[in-house]
Parts: sequence; structure tokens; C-alpha cells
Amino acid sequence: MFKQLSNRIFWHRLLYSVVALIVLGGLVTLMGFIKGKSSEQACTEVRIVVLGAESFIEQQDIMAMLVEKYGELEGRTLEDIPTHEMEKDLRQIPFVFSAMVTIDMDGVLAVRIVQREAVVRVINNKGLDFYIDKEGHKMPVSLKYVPRVPVVNGHITEPYNGALDSMETQLVKDIFKTAQFINADSVWSSQVVQLYVNEYQDIELVPRVGNQQIILGNADSLERKFEKLMLFYNKIVPKTGIDAYTSVNLKFAGQIVCERDERFKPEELISMPDSTLDNTPNNSINTQ
Repeated sequence: MFKQLSNRIFWHRLLYSVVALIVLGGLVTLMGFIKGKSSEQACTEVRIVVLGAESFIEQQDIMAMLVEKYGELEGRTLEDIPTHEMEKDLRQIPFVFSAMVTIDMDGVLAVRIVQREAVVRVINNKGLDFYIDKEGHKMPVSLKYVPRVPVVNGHITEPYNGALDSMETQLVKDIFKTAQFINADSVWSSQVVQLYVNEYQDIELVPRVGNQQIILGNADSLERKFEKLMLFYNKIVPKTGIDAYTSVNLKFAGQIVCERDERFKPEELISMPDSTLDNTPNNSINTQ
């Protein structure tokens, strides 16, 4: 009985092996046929899709770049189209975050581009300007498209060579972090129209409403600083008016330092302990 069972197992295994070889041979033959057919098939169409919220680069720009380097693509045999090399070239464009080039069975060359997304525009102390994208890379400005992002200028020494590059100074890293915070909040993205870096390397906010010099300092504790600024607008401005203060300093922990316009009163310190934000029901501010 054991011998009969062993024979059955042997013949079953042999049968499975033969079937597997037949299937594998069929696949190899089919793939060879497809490859041979593909090598003879010509490109019937070039489809370019450019994705992203920005318009730094358009379909016609991609097509022009490909044609300039590789010549006319439609009508060329698929075997002669170097898709991997095309992808590498497209990724070298500073506005391009990712690029994918594929060819389907119908001879369609598909190009898929994802653009970089700008967060802030920086103008350094030498007048050179660049964007910082969502990944924290410096990228060039475009002559054909201007995204709606905060602009920062002033005492900024960050260099720029015109290509895709990483951030170097802590100041620009703080600018990037601050711009990200502002862009993520509909209230602040509407109220803050520009950033400025003063001679002390402090980041200042330029408001849409009011003429105050709003001193943020660095990008530490951004949420706390903007909470204090909101308290200023909600608690102080209704009592004094929007133009009563020439500057609002948010740098110091636990307090807002507001300097009044000379036409009103001398400088006064508005003390706001951290516990005020957390424990006071109405977020009151104590004026000293």
C-alpha cells in the first residue's frame, strides 16, 4: 500500500512539473512575441500629464524639451525610445518633483509629471530670489508663473546659485517653518501679507490690517506666539484701536510687549503668563 501511495505521489509531481513547463514555455513564447512586436511597433501618440497645484511648467514645455533632445517621437519605433533616460532628464528640471515615462501596448508614450509646490519666496540681501518648496528645497523663480505664497526679504544672507538646492542657514529654515505654519491657517494666511527679517535676524510679520511691526523672532513655539497675537487682536485692539501700537513683540515667553504710538501713551508691558492661555476661561490679559 505504501508503494502504491509513493507511485501516485511520483506521477502527480511529474504531471505538475510537465504542466508547469508547458505554461512557462507558453509564457516565454508569448513574451518573445510581444517583445518582437513591440520592437517593431511605432509610437502612435505622446500623452503628457502635469500634476500639482502650481503652473511652473506646462505640457508644451515638457514636449519641447523632449523633442529638442530626442527628436520627434511619434512614428519612431518603441525600441528606440529611451524611457529611463527621459525620466532622468525630466527629474533634472528644478520645478519637477517626480517624473514617470511609460509605453503601453497601443504604442502610446505616457509622461507623468508632478510639480514641486512652493511654500515661500525669499529675496536675499543681494537681491537674489528663490522659492522654498514643501520638501524644504530651494528652487528658482519662474518668469511665467507667480504662486500666491508669502514673500520674505530683509537681512537674509542665504546664498543661491540658481539650481535646486538645500537650505543652509538656520534663519531660512525658520522662515520656511513660519511660512508653513501661516499657509496652513486660513486666518493667518489672509492676515499676513509678507515677512521681513530685521537687522537682529528677527522674523517680522507684515499684517494686511494695521501698521504694527509684529516681531516674531525665530520659529520656536510658533503656535504659542500666534495664540498671543490672536489675543492681542481679540483683547487689546477692541479697547485701543488698531493703530494704537507701533510694534507688537511676541519673542518673549509669557508676555506680549506692545509699544504704543507716541500720540497715545508711552510703552507699556502687557504681561501674559503661559497659564493664562491654558487656565483662564476667557483668555484674559493682565495689563501692568
